[in-house]
Amino acid sequence: MFIGKIGIVSRTYRHVNRYRQIVTVLFRYGFGDLVDRLNVGQYLEIGMQMVSKKRRERVETLTREERIRMILEELGPTFVKLGQILSTRPDLIPVSLIRELSKLQDEVPPFPASQAKAIVETELNAPVGELFQKFDEIPMAAASIGQVHRAQLKSGEEVIVKVQRPQIKPQIEVDLEILLHLATLVEKHMEEGELYRPTRIVEEFARIIEKEIDYTIEASYAERFARQFLGNTDIYVPRVFREYSTKRVLTMEYVSGIKASEIVALDDQGYDRKIIASRGADLLLQQIFTHGFFHGDPHPGNIYILPDNVICYFDFGMMGSVDRQSREQLADMVYALVKRDESGVVDSLLRIVEWDEEPDRRRLEIDMADFMELYLYKSLKEIRVEHILQQLLELIPRHRLIIPFDRFLMMKALATMEGLGLVLNPDFDMTARAAPFIRRVKLERLHPARMIDELMITGNEVIELLRVIPGELRDILKQIKQGKVRIGFEHRGLERFIFEMDRASNRIAFALVISSIVVGSSLIINTNIGPTLFGLPVFGLIGFSMAGILGVWLIIAIIRSGRI
Repeated sequence: MFIGKIGIVSRTYRHVNRYRQIVTVLFRYGFGDLVDRLNVGQYLEIGMQMVSKKRRERVETLTREERIRMILEELGPTFVKLGQILSTRPDLIPVSLIRELSKLQDEVPPFPASQAKAIVETELNAPVGELFQKFDEIPMAAASIGQVHRAQLKSGEEVIVKVQRPQIKPQIEVDLEILLHLATLVEKHMEEGELYRPTRIVEEFARIIEKEIDYTIEASYAERFARQFLGNTDIYVPRVFREYSTKRVLTMEYVSGIKASEIVALDDQGYDRKIIASRGADLLLQQIFTHGFFHGDPHPGNIYILPDNVICYFDFGMMGSVDRQSREQLADMVYALVKRDESGVVDSLLRIVEWDEEPDRRRLEIDMADFMELYLYKSLKEIRVEHILQQLLELIPRHRLIIPFDRFLMMKALATMEGLGLVLNPDFDMTARAAPFIRRVKLERLHPARMIDELMITGNEVIELLRVIPGELRDILKQIKQGKVRIGFEHRGLERFIFEMDRASNRIAFALVISSIVVGSSLIINTNIGPTLFGLPVFGLIGFSMAGILGVWLIIAIIRSGRI
């Protein structure tokens, strides 16, 4: 998906209209100060929106977090998705906001079945009656991106058909461009922008939602996931019907089962909850530590249990991928944590995260020592992945560290599966299930073939480095000799000051222009030159009128800024 920066004034009518809607909603929920700080209101000609006293009083009784959630809900699918993704990122937003954003629901009223059928017919180039023997008009579920209908193919297979909402992609593209523009303004005009880097958040979000609205990607994910477990009878992955799938339509096998969290139903059907908990954990650990490709959202709604305690996964829109190095770094961190090696945990953590500025190692080790105290006297069985992750995510933003999305998704998936395991079996021990996988990852490093490969790679890199160093050094010395090397200094943190100085100087210049018009008009009045009206020169009257209009405009702008 193309996501580009938009100018001060949006390029198209739909940009302007949507931008006006977004800013209006911000005003409505008490964030007019934010609009003023970002300096966007003046470009959109919106003015202060009229808000009833009753509504204003109701908004004022809500917390800031509640108002943010309500804004996202009112602005629609793109913003709901953004809120849902942010609700899983304690390293990016405060915990209080996360609790509120976790209430965001992705359930919206369905769109008409006639539109769903029209989209299916357009995408598959055939009437629904020729494609399916049966197509239920009432959807099984409806979300912000699409909705799901149950159907039956002409061959008799029971399927589900996921149909994308009409015009959802153009709407998301407009919203993403506006979000990127707003994020850019936040970094320019607000001190918090430098810390949280909102443009990076928007760009990451764009990559995620781009995959989510292309159903061919989800189909490929499902097929790749299934290939990983060929021959494994402990897991079942629904089949994708490629001939009935496109970017906007996804057709998959319909599978009936019991949700993994429905304990009573599982017990009534005679399932073994301990086996289910162990299998679910082992399957996820295989995905991460063996294959490096895993289901990123293994919550109970996406996991059904089939006869013989078989695990069935659904919804492959959120998948994670980690390379061998990332898996080894996670294994090192868990191993150091189990061994109570705080220095080792810091080393592993710094290899997992990213940063814009080098963190203070000493302060990080002090905080890590405090963190380790929470687990120092606990047995391995008492250590919970969810608690560890929560504590780490409170520590990370304190040092301005950033967890790459796939690595965060990996840790979150482990915590989610641990929570499900404990629901199924109160004695479930995720640490014990993970121990063999972590041990295997560490032993693989010592395999002779692996060591030889790494030595050869390292040797080649050293040889290449030695080969290019003389030439690079010669180029540097040549540029120094020719005087082409320059040392630049960058002032940071002065953007807001410069902006306010520009605004003040512009107002002073504006006032001087008004004064000049008044003085000039006064001179014309006194000279009695030119045509007259009511005995006074017309040009003088026009000048006084212009000065009055401009003066009122200037006063209104000052009052609106809240700085009189």
